[in-house]
Amino acid sequence: MPQPAYVIDRLISAKTIAARIETLAQEIEAEFAGTEKLVVVGLLRGSFIFIADLVRELSLPVEVDFVEASSYGNAMQSGREVRILKDLQGDMAGRDVLVVEDIVDTGHTLAHVLDLLRARRPARLKTIALLDKPSRRETDISADWIGFDCPDAFVVGYGIDYAQRNRALPYIGTVRFTAS
Repeated sequence: MPQPAYVIDRLISAKTIAARIETLAQEIEAEFAGTEKLVVVGLLRGSFIFIADLVRELSLPVEVDFVEASSYGNAMQSGREVRILKDLQGDMAGRDVLVVEDIVDTGHTLAHVLDLLRARRPARLKTIALLDKPSRRETDISADWIGFDCPDAFVVGYGIDYAQRNRALPYIGTVRFTAS
């Protein structure tokens, strides 16, 4: 089935994202000062660009791992069912863990992943999200650090996709559908 026609309106520039990540990295370093090694867990696929830029800004020793969780598929709205498609490789018991999410929308994905990780008994478990869309929240969850508040619009870019398109945009944009 062909995708509907749409345009992307720029919402957050690449320069603004980079500046915010620098600030977030400083706050994370202060929180985790003295840690032996911070395990940075990216939620695939949308967080991969954010996590890459974030860990490059951190002067802490880090280990990177990934969880792939899905609640969207190719849809524009999150489902309530969260599936784990790829689990972590390492042991999290007794370790400092930072979960990196691209966007907290309904909150179901982040809540599910945090429940999974808490069961593995990390020493500390913190979260960071590039975007937060609290107007759509269906769970009582919020990230410890937020890059930007997001309007109630479908967004793409900087790792975030629409039907596997537009991930490579260096900025965040809103999708506006047009008549074909």
